[in-house]
Amino acid sequence: MAAYLIRRFLLMILTLFGMSILIFVMLRLVPGNISDILFDAAGMVNPADKARLEAELGLDQPIIVQYWSWIKGLLTGDLGYAYVSEKPAIDEILPRIPVTAKLAGLALFFSVVIGVPLGVISAVKQDSALDYVLRVVSLSGLSLPSFWLGLLILMGFVHYFGWIPIYTDKPSSFWHEVGLLSIPALAVGFRASALIMRLTRSSMLEVLRQDYIRTARAKGASNASVNYNHALRNAVLPVITIIGIEAAFLIGGLIVTETVFNIPGVARFLVEAIRWRDYPIVQNLVMFIAVVTVVVNFLVDMAYVVLDPRIKYED
Repeated sequence: MAAYLIRRFLLMILTLFGMSILIFVMLRLVPGNISDILFDAAGMVNPADKARLEAELGLDQPIIVQYWSWIKGLLTGDLGYAYVSEKPAIDEILPRIPVTAKLAGLALFFSVVIGVPLGVISAVKQDSALDYVLRVVSLSGLSLPSFWLGLLILMGFVHYFGWIPIYTDKPSSFWHEVGLLSIPALAVGFRASALIMRLTRSSMLEVLRQDYIRTARAKGASNASVNYNHALRNAVLPVITIIGIEAAFLIGGLIVTETVFNIPGVARFLVEAIRWRDYPIVQNLVMFIAVVTVVVNFLVDMAYVVLDPRIKYED
């Protein structure tokens, strides 16, 4: 196990190193930089002023020098300065991480507590009227974009309650914040819950046809014991995999949702930074998303060992 963990850790480092190169190069391939945007917005270009601004921001240096400066800063905790606000990038990013983390956590929570039980019910009640209704609901969840669903929710609240559930001022309490975040979290988590529900259903149906399930029923085990203690425990591994994947991809779904609901989180800030070509902010935020994705995948692999003792990672 120790040798496996070492290999996996080294692979994570190599993956993040490759991602850092990809992030840095792709960002530089986008036409223009912040100096171009600022001078174009002013309607005039003074070559001397533009060159001086690029020198101050380090944009006149070779690409390899810029990359090394960024990586060295990451390793030492220096994320650089935001071009737009001229504040340390870490001071701009850190206050927004808890907001996005709470939103992503709520969305994942809703997707699991809705998707897994409904998937089990759909499998147990196969080909019944309830099963068909749940399958239609899951297809709807997979078909509706989260940002469009969010807009529908906003219009519904305005029409029926005369209130828009978006951030205007800082929430007055923890529960006030949870209430504001629950609505966009449901909009984002609806699609993930539909995917989890369909996978749970298919995995449960496969397990319910196994011989040991028939043996358990023949021995007089109750339906609840068969469905949850025997079937669900063995059907949960594929579900855990998709939950891990959805947790990593939630940030992508939050980009538009945070914008629609005016949530001051990391995802919305990333869109603003991309628009202004704020390289330090974009690089660090995308790298943060890459780290989260790699760590989540590692935790999913470790969860396999806990949930299924038959799985062993050999040294």
